[in-house]
Amino acid sequence: MKRAALIMFVAMSLIPAGDTAGKLLSAGLGAHPIYVAWSRFFIGAVMISPFLPKGTWSLLRDKRVWFRALILATGISCIQVALSREPIADVFAAFFIGPLVSYGLAAIFLREPITWQRTALIVIGFIGVLVVVRPGADAGTDLLWAVAAGICYGAFLTASRWISHIGTPIGLTFTQLFISAVVLAPFGLMNLPPLSGDVMLLTSISALCSMLGNLLLLYAYKTASATRLAPFVYFQLLAAVLLGWVVFDTLPALMTWMGLLIVMAAGITSARLKA
Repeated sequence: MKRAALIMFVAMSLIPAGDTAGKLLSAGLGAHPIYVAWSRFFIGAVMISPFLPKGTWSLLRDKRVWFRALILATGISCIQVALSREPIADVFAAFFIGPLVSYGLAAIFLREPITWQRTALIVIGFIGVLVVVRPGADAGTDLLWAVAAGICYGAFLTASRWISHIGTPIGLTFTQLFISAVVLAPFGLMNLPPLSGDVMLLTSISALCSMLGNLLLLYAYKTASATRLAPFVYFQLLAAVLLGWVVFDTLPALMTWMGLLIVMAAGITSARLKA
């Protein structure tokens, strides 16, 4: 378990690192968020292609695979817009509405069991998200892009459970990257920035960190149960706060800290429940 926890810690740090590089691209160098999203999918698909198991390409015949990938492409595009306009820690806190959405969709469409304890924790977590976003207050309205990304992420998680039996993790990961890259290619290429050394470096870092984080996530789930590893997903919030402080010299406001802690506490408590 200690090994799996270490892998999860590294994985959950790499994913915000990739988003930090994406924010530097869009907010710092003026790259369009759609380019950042497309390049991440395209480079990720190229990176993973040498390791594809047999039968991967046949997965593309399944409409459910395309549906899942389109949800992901929409979500990643939304979060890149949010990152280009709002602090990274605020974006991640709002983005974590995703597990709440996934819980509800899984109960409705996959008939997964629900309990009053988990439902109460889901409501508490949603309150934490509202504390971060603060509708109607002085919080940036661009955080709504992060909320939209979180909703897409929740739907993506549920869709992933829906089709998990039809292919291997690496095969399904490739399909989501490949389809998203194809769908976003016209928009990404139309918004191609001048390919300076800085742009190419940050583009590569963004894609590489995201790819490695997701691959390590798959490996961790092979060595320990999903229930035991679930609380470590919230390392992303802590990593986002630290990266925002180190790279952008920004720390969340007091209300954002409160909402962040509420979301983390609800998520970790839910993951530790026995049933």
